[in-house]
Amino acid sequence: MTARPAAGGGRWVSVGPERVARWVRGFADRHGEPSVEDSPGLVTLSAPDGSVAECHVPFPPLAHDGDAVAGLIAHANSSKRVGVLLVRLGGYAAGVFDGDRLVTSKVGARLVHGRSAAGGWSQHRFARRREKQSTEALQAAADVAARVLLPHLDSLDALVVGGDKRAIDELREDRRLTALFALEREPFLTVPDPKLAVLTETPSLFRAVRIRITDA
Repeated sequence: MTARPAAGGGRWVSVGPERVARWVRGFADRHGEPSVEDSPGLVTLSAPDGSVAECHVPFPPLAHDGDAVAGLIAHANSSKRVGVLLVRLGGYAAGVFDGDRLVTSKVGARLVHGRSAAGGWSQHRFARRREKQSTEALQAAADVAARVLLPHLDSLDALVVGGDKRAIDELREDRRLTALFALEREPFLTVPDPKLAVLTETPSLFRAVRIRITDA
């Protein structure tokens, strides 16, 4: 579990579903038994010493029978069917997960040359070729998303995307994928080149409970 600074103060940690109960107990042991407030997307623990933990619900809304913490733990550990689409310039990966299990997937890449340092006519010609390669790469990514994810559309609880935000925004313009992007949920996954190994590890990112901690 790695902490990272949070904009506006505090820090972020990501806690896997199986560790949420232990993390909450540890927070209470360190700071005192907290009061609890909840909304469909957030469970806030406010400790007697002034420390606060804002637990963001993965795939909200959260439903519970009066115990928001127990509801959060059960919700985080429930199995969701999630589509994942990762795109970086030249590379793409699409898959469907049941919980942590990868049900189906497709990973691919297209050649996109880097920028040229040359000037003049050669640079313009290179730029046109690179633009054509980029367009073809994004088209290939959209085709894979349609082929892999759309057949499972009716069974998906959510879509999670990641990679390069500009590339993903380009894919939003593909009308075939409109219904798919309507299922999009946070977090946006910051990942390296979309290889199968990278895709396989994404449940550890999208199933985690993201917690913003503000210490007293």
